[in-house]
Amino acid sequence: MNTSDFYYDLPECLIAQTPLEKRDSSRLMVVEKDTGKFIDDHFFNLVKYLKKGDILVVNRTKVLPARLIGSKKSGGKIEILLLKRIDLKHWRVLVKPGKKAKIGTEIVFSDTLSCIVQEHTDDGGRIVEFNYQGVFEDILNKLGTMP
Repeated sequence: MNTSDFYYDLPECLIAQTPLEKRDSSRLMVVEKDTGKFIDDHFFNLVKYLKKGDILVVNRTKVLPARLIGSKKSGGKIEILLLKRIDLKHWRVLVKPGKKAKIGTEIVFSDTLSCIVQEHTDDGGRIVEFNYQGVFEDILNKLGTMP
């Protein structure tokens, strides 16, 4: 099995931007193994498709609110998109506008969160060091937005 087996065309207009109020009303696509037939249903009907001995894998991952809007000391606005955590304080990020994020630039998001650009990456991104007071994930949940 290859990951490419799971590629399919999904128009962006069909991707939910916010969760449904009744979460179990989410759409469910069922593929019958024997016939390959596709069935369009709802998640609250999931149990009718499970048989004894089936394994149900639950994904409990969450999307980080990884987009931060800050400003330089000069007042210019800068957007940061978190890509990969390197260690406790360092992240690989994308910066917009990138030309304004030279090495040594400090970006302030709030009185509890700021970062300093440490280096440029080969792909045009940046490595930043965050300075914060408290738990980074809690601060991110308050200040960040979904990309």
